[in-house]
Amino acid sequence: MTAGAWVLIASGPLLGLAGLLGSSETAQGAPAPVAPVTQSASDTGPSGFAQLFVATYLEAGRGSEKILAPYYSGSVTLTSAPGSRSSSRTVAVASHEVGPGYWSVTVAARVANKDAKGTVTDAGLQYFQVPVQVLGTPAAGGAAQGQVVLGYAATALPAQIAAPASLTPSALGYPTSRGSNPTDPATQTVSGFLSAYLAGKGDLTRYTSPGVVLLPVAPAPYTGVKITELSDDSAKASDSAVPGDGKSRQVLAKVAATDTTGTDHPMTYALTLRSRGGRWEVASLGAAPLLQPGSNPVVPTPTASLNSGSPAPAEIQTPASPSPSAS
Repeated sequence: MTAGAWVLIASGPLLGLAGLLGSSETAQGAPAPVAPVTQSASDTGPSGFAQLFVATYLEAGRGSEKILAPYYSGSVTLTSAPGSRSSSRTVAVASHEVGPGYWSVTVAARVANKDAKGTVTDAGLQYFQVPVQVLGTPAAGGAAQGQVVLGYAATALPAQIAAPASLTPSALGYPTSRGSNPTDPATQTVSGFLSAYLAGKGDLTRYTSPGVVLLPVAPAPYTGVKITELSDDSAKASDSAVPGDGKSRQVLAKVAATDTTGTDHPMTYALTLRSRGGRWEVASLGAAPLLQPGSNPVVPTPTASLNSGSPAPAEIQTPASPSPSAS
């Protein structure tokens, strides 16, 4: 069933391509010439496959090794009791194509352990490296252009590895703090916009620039929004005057959104404001806060307690004659 599901999922791009080519015939019935297209390989299929494999691998145990067969065809002997480990969540956090149609995928899993008495304990977030071989088109993670057959296979069992380093991020590009002054024109615009956006209070278009189309979160998940701190890229916090029309300002708003139980939830929004008619309007809702130019993330210095007993993961080599069924 698992293998069949993967075939259906990955065949979507192939069917869409077939439909596109079929509709390109001219009115006379002669097929229009199609220029060759070279696609870059997608990691979506290999990453999803690796996530499923890690989740199944953690749940497997003595006598249930056969549940690994859809992912790995090699011989496996397990000594742990089935269900003694499990994952409540798996996420592919990195992928690298080490060779054509051959991927190394890093999967993070929230692992729980269960003892003989049935007591479940949280084993924390663990990371596994999975080598995945693909037979198929680049859209499915493979290397063959026009390949019809599709398949995925792990060439080895998952290898547990050290967690990625936790970086100290770059400084943000909002040097001027304006606090939460409710009389500041920028704070008033941001407060009104986010109240309409998150809590359904007021008309969103009242706070946006002409031509800007933004839809509120629906249904509204919060009953109110409060600005706790506003920072921007202006020169002086004491200068709250709105400049002439067409001037822009980058703003970072820290807010507390209140839900129906009265609980506050902190969130951060990056916005671009634009002046018009003596007031600020929201020109865009940023995808990510601006970084301070010249500021770089800081990598922590490795310590013995962090890396003790954690060998470096071995590099996966591409086989000379790759075969999805090779172990």
